[in-house]
Amino acid sequence: MSHVSAISANFGLLDALSSSAEERALVKRLDDGLNVIEKQLETNLHFGDAHTDTIARYLLEAGGKRVRPLLALLTAEYGDATCDNITMGAQVLELIHLATLYHDDVMDDADLRRGVPTTHTVWGNSVAIITGDLLLARASSLASTLGDDMVRLHAATFERLCLGQLHETTGPQGDTDPIEHYLQVLADKTGSLIASSAVVGIMTSGAPREFIEPLREYGEKVGVAFQIIDDILDLDGGDTGKEKGNDVRNGVATLPMLLLRAATDDASIALRNRIDAAVIAADDDAFAAGIDELRASEHATATIATARRWATEAVEALDVLPDGLSKRALVQFASRVIERTK
Repeated sequence: MSHVSAISANFGLLDALSSSAEERALVKRLDDGLNVIEKQLETNLHFGDAHTDTIARYLLEAGGKRVRPLLALLTAEYGDATCDNITMGAQVLELIHLATLYHDDVMDDADLRRGVPTTHTVWGNSVAIITGDLLLARASSLASTLGDDMVRLHAATFERLCLGQLHETTGPQGDTDPIEHYLQVLADKTGSLIASSAVVGIMTSGAPREFIEPLREYGEKVGVAFQIIDDILDLDGGDTGKEKGNDVRNGVATLPMLLLRAATDDASIALRNRIDAAVIAADDDAFAAGIDELRASEHATATIATARRWATEAVEALDVLPDGLSKRALVQFASRVIERTK
């Protein structure tokens, strides 16, 4: 199995959906669809000169699980899963996602993405920002080939992404609860894009339109759960392609740290002070020890419990959809989001 055809297996669906011939056939369709999307992305990320192409394809070629295209393919199973528009719609969402990575890494001053140096550390901030804009322009161009509904979905998704980034940057205002504010940022920045991926599968496959709203809700809640688990993975480092505690070190809000800062017990206050002091002093050993302690704390446990709650609510949104393989696959998809911590 090639790297690309293993993407759905890497996300865990191969193990979760392989007990029957029907399930094995679904996994093959997903892998085949992801292969098609990958080849089409490679084709569509050409801009006329080799240097621009190298920068624009940099994060695409660095890897990624293609979670958003995978979800679009899964929801397309409710309609005609062979429709060519499905892979085009999936590309639009993946290009938006890739563009946000270029932008986010600049704003977060991140050093690594998917195990490689971030774009701005190689070519500079301006090049990274403009390249992200370029990918958004190409996503808009592809969306325009799919009709007005797709253009509107693209615009609405990008608007929410921008609002989420703006609210993350400005922080909670007035007496807004920091954790509630953070969860809304996740819904806008991550949930909206994954929700749109679920909706794209319905829109481009000719599936019943009444499936759009429950799958939009499912996708948004799965997206929030996905990002909350990323907060835990930030504490783990390793396979994430980033240094352990990278977001914490760079002052990026994460749920474990928000819970730690909200706690009033002596142990939490002491841990918070040690982590903050290690960041200020650039003491890598003390910082790593603090992150390990945070990972083992009740705050990390509460973070995982919060992610499970969002994933459970996502699955509950599917109750109105007909039972069958498509629903089982979506339930497994939500489960695998949480199990990434194992």
